[in-house]
Amino acid sequence: MPFAHLGLSAPITQALTDLGYQAPTPIQTKAIPVALAGKNLIAAAQTGTGKTASFVLPILERVIEQQPVRPKRVKALIIAPTRELVLQVEKNIIAYSQHLQINTLAMYGGVDSKQQKQKMLDGIHVLVATPGRLLDMYTQRAVRFDELEVLVLDEADRMLDMGFVDDINRIIERLPEQRQNMLFSATLSNPVRALAKTTIHKPVQISLVHDENAKPQIEQWAIPVDKDKKSALLSQLIQQHQWQKALIFIETKHGAAKLVTQLEKRGIIAQSFHSGRSQEVREQVLADFKADKIQFIVGTGVVARGIDIDDLPLVINYDLPYPADEYIHRIGRTGRAGATGQAVSLLSKDDFKNFCAIERRLKQIIERRIVEGFEPKKALPVSDLNFVPKSKPATSRKSSQQRPTELAKSRGAKDHKVNKINNNKKGLPEKFTNNSFKTDSYINKSTKTHSNKNHTESNAKNNTATQTVPNGSGSFNPWDKSNN
Repeated sequence: MPFAHLGLSAPITQALTDLGYQAPTPIQTKAIPVALAGKNLIAAAQTGTGKTASFVLPILERVIEQQPVRPKRVKALIIAPTRELVLQVEKNIIAYSQHLQINTLAMYGGVDSKQQKQKMLDGIHVLVATPGRLLDMYTQRAVRFDELEVLVLDEADRMLDMGFVDDINRIIERLPEQRQNMLFSATLSNPVRALAKTTIHKPVQISLVHDENAKPQIEQWAIPVDKDKKSALLSQLIQQHQWQKALIFIETKHGAAKLVTQLEKRGIIAQSFHSGRSQEVREQVLADFKADKIQFIVGTGVVARGIDIDDLPLVINYDLPYPADEYIHRIGRTGRAGATGQAVSLLSKDDFKNFCAIERRLKQIIERRIVEGFEPKKALPVSDLNFVPKSKPATSRKSSQQRPTELAKSRGAKDHKVNKINNNKKGLPEKFTNNSFKTDSYINKSTKTHSNKNHTESNAKNNTATQTVPNGSGSFNPWDKSNN
C-alpha cells in the first residue's frame, strides 16, 4: 500500500519518494491514520520499525496549513531522552518536510543555549527536546506552550529508565489541557503503562511487541568487599569473566578518573564520563564505546544517566546510589526488549545502608557472592526484608514530662514559653527541658527515613554471623507489578 493511501498529502509523499521509501511499515500503517484523525495514541514497536515517521508525518500534515508561529511559541512538541535521539528526529523532520515551509528546532543540553533561544524567537512548528533542557528554557521564559497542539513522548521506556519521569510530569503540568497526545515506546512495561494512564486520556493502543518482550530479565548480585580493594576486585572480575563491555557507575568525578587510571595500568581500556569533561569529549567517548574502541565507561551517576546504548550486557555499581530508585534507573540500561543482562554491585560497609534501602525498595533480597581473596575484614549483616521498625519509647518518665506538649506547639511561641517554665518547676537547667533529646539510634547519613535507621541498627546488633552464602535469587524484574 502506498503512503498516499494513508491520507498523506502530495508534498509529504513526494519527499518520501525522494528518500526511497516505497511502502509504510506495519507500525506506520496502523499508527498514521489514527494520528491523522487527531486521536490520542499509545504505540509500541521494536527499534528500527519506523516509529519516528509514524508521528512525524501526521504532525507535518497538521502544521502544513498553519500560519507563521508567534515568537517563542510551539505547535508540536516531541520529547526524547538523549541529545543523539533528538538530533536524529530533527534530521528526519527536515527530510520529510523538504517540500514544506516548516520551522523545526532541536533543543538539548551540553551546549550554549543562546542559539536555541534565538531560534525560538522565530516561532517553531515542531520542537524536539530533551526534558532537562526544555524545562531550563521554559524557566528562562524562552519557550511558551500556550499554542501547543500536539505532544509526543518518544522512546518513553528509555526516558523512564533514565529517570526522567519527574521532569516529564513537570513539563506536562505546564501544557494546555486541549492537545493531542502520542506515546511511542519499544516496550509496554509497567512504568510506561503508568505514565500513559496519567498522561493520555482514552488513547488508541497499538502494540507490535509481545508482553514478554516488555519484561527486562536482569540477573543481580553483590560482592562484599572492603572499599580499598574494590579496584583490584573489579579488575579480577573483568579478566576472570572476560567481560567485554560494561557501564560502571561511581559517585565522584575524582573517583572516576582514579579508577580509569587503575584499570588502564592493568591493561583494561576505559574512559571516564562526567560533568568535568566537555560535551564534545563525552560524545566522542560514547561513540568509541559503541564502536567497541573502548570496553568500559566509568561514569558518575547523574551524567551517565544520559548514556543510552542498545544491547548493553552489564552494569556495574562500583558505588551504590541513594535513593534506591536511582539503582533501578541504573540497571535499566541492560536487559531491554526481552534480552538478558547483569547488574553487579561491589558492596562495602559504606554501601550497606544504601544496599538495605535498595532491597526494601525492590522487595527482593539480592544474592551475595564471596570472591576468594577479597573477603571483607568484617562480615556485613544479613538482609532482613521482614524487619518492622518500632517507635522508640521515651527514655524515662521524667524525659517524657519534660518535652513541650503538642498543645504548646500549636498555640505559638508565647504559650510554648509558659509551658517550658511549668515543666522546669523542678529546677532543672533549661537546656534539659527543651525538645532536643538525643537518642541512642545510629543516624544513617545516607538514608533519611526513620525506618532505614532502625533497620540498620537492628541488623548491626542482632546479626554478627559471617554472610558467605547466596542470599536469595539474583534474577529480578523491577518493573513487574508484583514488586511495586
